[in-house]
Amino acid sequence: MEGILSLLPKIKTREKKRVGRGLGSGRGAKSGRGTTRHQKARESIPLHFEGGQGRVVKKYPLLRGKGRNKSVQAVPFILSISSLNVFKDGDVVDREALVKKGLIPHLEARYRVKILSRGQLEKKLSVKLPVSQSVKKMIEDKGGKVL
Repeated sequence: MEGILSLLPKIKTREKKRVGRGLGSGRGAKSGRGTTRHQKARESIPLHFEGGQGRVVKKYPLLRGKGRNKSVQAVPFILSISSLNVFKDGDVVDREALVKKGLIPHLEARYRVKILSRGQLEKKLSVKLPVSQSVKKMIEDKGGKVL
């Protein structure tokens, strides 16, 4: 009988860890739960918070406002070439002429104006404004000039 019992496999189950039973037990206080009572347990830590040091965002230059650091440039006021047909042959087209004819609002006159090729040109004009390459070709084909 002695031999048989010693040949049986030994079965031992691990005892359950009893946590939260006082500081003397070695598993008291936070009970092995890690970040239950510290900063990571809080809900409202700002995403940019870096433990009190300066935020990374502050290290980069300003992206808008404050004079020279403006990254967004004013979009030019775009005119179609067909709108220039209101002028007479041989007229000089510049910003003031466009304001007089009412093609651009008075406030837009201080911004850049660019002429793009939407439509057809039927007049011979001298243009003193930035134009696209196709508009330049159209104006020169009609006998006008881009100054």
